[in-house]
Amino acid sequence: MATAHHLEDHRAALTGHCYRMLGSVAEADDAVQETMVRAWRNLDRFEERSSLRTWLYRIATRVCLDALSEHSRRMRPMETGPVGSIDDSLATLPGSHWIEPIPDARALPSDADPSELVMLRQSIRLAFVAALQHLPPRQRATLLLTEVLGWSAAEVADSLDTSVAAVNSALQRARATLATHDLTQARAPLSDTQSTLLDRYVEAFEHYDVDALTRLLHQDATLSMPPHSLWLRGHEPISAWLLGRGSGCRGSRLVPTAACGSPAFGQYRPGGPGGGHLPWALIVLEFSGERISAMNFFLDTEALFPRFGLPARLAP
Repeated sequence: MATAHHLEDHRAALTGHCYRMLGSVAEADDAVQETMVRAWRNLDRFEERSSLRTWLYRIATRVCLDALSEHSRRMRPMETGPVGSIDDSLATLPGSHWIEPIPDARALPSDADPSELVMLRQSIRLAFVAALQHLPPRQRATLLLTEVLGWSAAEVADSLDTSVAAVNSALQRARATLATHDLTQARAPLSDTQSTLLDRYVEAFEHYDVDALTRLLHQDATLSMPPHSLWLRGHEPISAWLLGRGSGCRGSRLVPTAACGSPAFGQYRPGGPGGGHLPWALIVLEFSGERISAMNFFLDTEALFPRFGLPARLAP
């Protein structure tokens, strides 16, 4: 018989599912906790006609659908307004406005097989999660249950209390919506060339060689800094920003981590006591071919660094 310990075995898988649905780590954690409570209260009704994880996914999906009825869509700066310039003011929007990065370790179950892991990692990438937010909640659930978790239309219909025809219709509309978003960069793991590119990025950033860093970027690369809504596109604006208003990043050190299935770094800027470095941003990189297509600087280090297990400061 399943116990509370068995429920905990599925926490990472459920967190990943709730994150895809909600676009927020904090809200995903709340949804998983509510899922656990509901599951525990109804454990005697679990008839083992499906796996325990499948039963938990059903509960989690309903919890997320309830939560989404009260929340507006989360987004990225690139969806909030037109591309900015280096002279624009820095408007700040509430954290509830933005898609949050999630640590891979929080969203990827350790018992997933390699092929499953590839799919799960791709499905938490920022571009994919952002595209999901454009789907109505039930379409979003239908797409995730079928295309990420591999459920049949009949299983989804049973879980969502609807018909197979309605599931197939929702799935068709969801696919059509996602087809309007460029998700090509989210479909492949890093190549050897991209791994080398990553090493060169760290070297260029820590030496603050902006020319070298810019050469690693795709010509249409973006730079964003949530919770600021300003975002930039292209070599010249990004280079000008890094050499101008962003020049305080000179002398930074980067600590590697993994977020949203992508390479990420805790960025520490100089200024700590005795010459140490203090948290400045969680950087999540995205790739397009053999170039970096996006540098996402998430600035809420007070919430993010503990979540990613990053140190509070770096010693000199």
